[in-house]
Amino acid sequence: MHLLLTRKTPVLLMTALALFAVSPVSSLATNAAGTAQTVEPGGYRLPPPELQAIVDAPRGPLFKLGPQKKNALLISLPGLPGIAEVAQPELRLAGLRINPRTRAASQFDFGTGLSLLDIQTGQMREVSGLPARARIAETLWSPDERWVAFSRWTDDGVELWLLDVRRAAARRLITERLNAVTSAGFSWCSGSEQLFVRLVPSRQQPLPPAAQIPAGPNALESKGGRLTQNRTYPDMLKTPADADLLDWQLQTQLALVSLQGQVRRTGPVMTLSKAQVSPDGRLILATRLRRPYSTTLPIDRFGQLVELWSDTGKKIRTVAERPMRERLPAGNDAVQAGPRDFGWRHDKPATLYWLEAQAGGDPEVHARVHDVIFQQAAPFDSPPQKLMELAWRFGSIQWGSDQLALVTENWWKSRDTRTWRIRPGVPDAKPELLFSRKSEDQYAHPGNPVMQVNAAGRSVLRTSPDERAIFLTGAGASPEGDRPFLDRYDLSTKQAIRLFRSQAPYYEEVIAVLNDKGSSVITSRESNEERPNFYVRDLAGGEAPRALTQFAHPLPQLRGVKKQQIRYEREDGVDLSATLYLPPGYDPKRDGPRPVLMWAYPREFKTAEAAGQVAGSPYRFNRISYNGPQVMLARGYVVLDGPTMPIIGEGKKEPNDTYLEQLKMSAEAAIEEVVRLGVADRNRIAIGGHSYGAFMTANLLTHTRLFRAGIARSGAYNRTLTPFGFQSEDRNFWQARKTYQDISPFNFANQIKDPLLLIHGEQDNNSGTFPIQSERMYQALQGLGAVTRLVMLPNESHSYRARESILHMLWEQDRWLDLYVKNAKGEAGN
Repeated sequence: MHLLLTRKTPVLLMTALALFAVSPVSSLATNAAGTAQTVEPGGYRLPPPELQAIVDAPRGPLFKLGPQKKNALLISLPGLPGIAEVAQPELRLAGLRINPRTRAASQFDFGTGLSLLDIQTGQMREVSGLPARARIAETLWSPDERWVAFSRWTDDGVELWLLDVRRAAARRLITERLNAVTSAGFSWCSGSEQLFVRLVPSRQQPLPPAAQIPAGPNALESKGGRLTQNRTYPDMLKTPADADLLDWQLQTQLALVSLQGQVRRTGPVMTLSKAQVSPDGRLILATRLRRPYSTTLPIDRFGQLVELWSDTGKKIRTVAERPMRERLPAGNDAVQAGPRDFGWRHDKPATLYWLEAQAGGDPEVHARVHDVIFQQAAPFDSPPQKLMELAWRFGSIQWGSDQLALVTENWWKSRDTRTWRIRPGVPDAKPELLFSRKSEDQYAHPGNPVMQVNAAGRSVLRTSPDERAIFLTGAGASPEGDRPFLDRYDLSTKQAIRLFRSQAPYYEEVIAVLNDKGSSVITSRESNEERPNFYVRDLAGGEAPRALTQFAHPLPQLRGVKKQQIRYEREDGVDLSATLYLPPGYDPKRDGPRPVLMWAYPREFKTAEAAGQVAGSPYRFNRISYNGPQVMLARGYVVLDGPTMPIIGEGKKEPNDTYLEQLKMSAEAAIEEVVRLGVADRNRIAIGGHSYGAFMTANLLTHTRLFRAGIARSGAYNRTLTPFGFQSEDRNFWQARKTYQDISPFNFANQIKDPLLLIHGEQDNNSGTFPIQSERMYQALQGLGAVTRLVMLPNESHSYRARESILHMLWEQDRWLDLYVKNAKGEAGN
């Protein structure tokens, strides 16, 4: 159902600046008799000092290599934002979260300083001219690497700044504010001489004051139609006033800005969703929203008007009028019928390309062709050319030249993926198949093409000078773990020559190729005790790598953490793997088994072979993040991170139909392995997870007595509240009623006998994991007399951002594990 939101409907305008009060953490517990009682009304709590130190550890700078590979920009990052920052006004409209005072998407993580690193000499220069309160949001190198454009947030808007690389000096470029609601608000245009920007209109009607008396009810109505598969989305429009407020926030004036700060506005003020300037800077592809809007769908499903404008503000043509995507066919391979996904070819001055779904976009319709790629060059007076017919669904395209582009197609249902070479300048040329595999088969992944920035500032394929070869980089998944690589791939022979492969005891990946032979590269290298640093490598000469950075260990007190990639087998013969962490100074033979925190996230597969593949690397840096389970190493726990929990549905079988049986087998196998290794006390093991991992946690406590306690963060527990699919499940509730009901732990809450801690952000923005999921699960457990606790974090989304929230989360987790795991008595399951 959807609400028709039009300007003719009586409206009640919502205030754009309503403040969300910072309230104490809502924490509920039960006593022995099962009676609810409120505890800790005083507010946020602090965890032990060793956990606080992890939260407040210095953050390394972001490293952004320039397109010419001569300089790198290093962006200094401060500590976590405080709750006062996170609790600032925020609008939640059509799936967007908007800061109403700045006309920008809500953001809380900013850079505070900039430095430039010379790749050749290693010289570091601090950037001058920055204000004391920089708050740098987005940065973008110019194609010639002479400039860096960046946005700076102020209390009343987003400013555009420019960094002169030669002088290492920054200055504000224009006084006008950017509209950054649906994009960064700026991009380089036709090379490095000007910027294409979205401005807040200089003359715009003020936002009308909010009415104090409702103009009438807000109605929902469905006129019927075919089955559709719409997920449950948060932050949807609710009233006609919401629709007007969204329009007001999206009002944008496009403009071109010179390096001297001269502003040339172009075209009318638009309710703009997207705007893309052509590589030559002469044309603008604008996507405007069309009313009516929906109350059940996010903004990218709204009706759209796709138009072409000249850089002088003249409308050239309407490219497409796309209706609201209200009723898509069912299935993960479903798309809207008709033209979609318009864009510019990166290797041409002004050539449009787009897709057109066949068979009505319905994956259940048997058809030889499901997608077609078209192109049309300016001045658009010739008919569109068909570039390629796809048997499956379009995935991606990388442009190179008239003789080279790479197209990838996928089919989710079968997990098939293929990559083709096409010749865009010769549309009649037959596509050549380069790679074909199952998307879940990571061992067979050929790698991703190395890209470079052309003179127009667009990303294109990096090739050998004769265009006969491309370069591929990848994680290099293998039975011994990930070993990143660089290959030179001959497009004629379809053979790859390996130029580089990461060697133990390091995890090293190529991030840039510096010459046409691929013999000079920049890599990121790390080991268990060495955080990622950047190096220049000569692959031909055999010289030692030259360090570009020397970032220090952020948590020296946790040096000595031992990490091991373990492999084991579950009852049905499926191979499993996990990463085992041991706290510093712990010796299993000397100290005996310890309490364990197991943290996991189930994934669906179509084959047991793919499910059994090893993921990750034993040589990566021991990242002790406050968001993950490794933080509990500081408290002496053994941590089993990422034990694979594959849910397999081979052939025509659906994975979730045997979800519970497979989940229990995987958990039992993981426990048996850590007990066998002598590091785990079988009677003191906790299970935890975030999002779908929280769903897993509740199910394991519901259907087993393997664990002493559980921690479930931001989860969903009742699948009838996500009736049109979840995770990778593309059947709806009415098609798979028994599956939905059987795997919903809420339906079996009376079986939970072990303590369960529930944590959730009050403003969760993730599809399906509405806060009511945790609230109702808690109410069920509390009413049934279970040991449980619900913690709702004010102003937090699906991931938690404020320092106070994260510190309190750690206090809750540490306290829960201390009460019910570390100091547990007797055997688990009793």
